[in-house]
Amino acid sequence: MHRYMLFGALCLVTIPADAGEVGEIQATSIDLGGFRGVVYYASEAGGYRVITTLAEGESGLPVRFEATLMDGQKVTVSVPGRLGERSHTIEMMRSNDKLVVGPPSIGPDAVAVARP
Repeated sequence: MHRYMLFGALCLVTIPADAGEVGEIQATSIDLGGFRGVVYYASEAGGYRVITTLAEGESGLPVRFEATLMDGQKVTVSVPGRLGERSHTIEMMRSNDKLVVGPPSIGPDAVAVARP
């Protein structure tokens, strides 16, 4: 029950879901197809502890992902699309003293070619 109250409280203090910076203990809402949720972080001795909580619709059971990021590191969360559709993906990257949340820099459907 306490988890749902925390999730509800975080939803009330969200900022727009466009790609942008997130302040410490300031949540931003995210939308991954039918899954919606929030992302926030807390600064700890080992790095930024990034917490992402998602639920399918309003009645879906919430799922939480946690990662500790050092400067320059990133984590990606994706939800597969339906057959023939693209996946829904969001990336959280620590850059200097900021957490940037938005679409991935290279999408899962993109092909990167390296040449000498």
